[in-house]
Amino acid sequence: MKKQKVKVLGISGSTKSISSSLSILEFIKEKYHDSIELCIYDKISDLPHFNPELEEQLPSSVCELRELIKKSEGILFCTPEYVFSLPGCLKNVIEWNVSTTLFSSKPVAMIVAASSGEKAFESLDLVLTTVETILPENSKLLIQGVKGKINKNGKLTDNEIVLKLDKVITSLINTIDDENRNPTKYK
Repeated sequence: MKKQKVKVLGISGSTKSISSSLSILEFIKEKYHDSIELCIYDKISDLPHFNPELEEQLPSSVCELRELIKKSEGILFCTPEYVFSLPGCLKNVIEWNVSTTLFSSKPVAMIVAASSGEKAFESLDLVLTTVETILPENSKLLIQGVKGKINKNGKLTDNEIVLKLDKVITSLINTIDDENRNPTKYK
């Protein structure tokens, strides 16, 4: 019997309609379509700024996001780095879910694709650990110098990065399939 595809929510940390992060998510959706059903969240710009006072009357965009997270078996974050940190819009996605347990014990993978990316990588790793996701080392990838690895048509052209993506996606799938998984702990 053929194994069913795992349901993964892809979240780009960029608000641009054409971005390196979105190109990478679309590449993953196409390349791994036999093993994952990747739903790319494209409404990050619709989310209002996080405001805990709205918890009793949530904006519909927040309700929709939470429902997508709830229905997914795993989450794949792919983000640029802005001013040596996470983009505010990506942090906003996470903050809207802090009062829930939606991220707790949720298998995730993270890709930071930027010129440098080290600080955004560290920050996203810390934030995802704080909200108790399951984030194995093999589910993390830093792509430095991303502009030289994607062609003008938005296609990933670096074979070394493709091999690293294979490891990240395999790790995410294995984590989703692991019934004995536990949230990642601080180091």
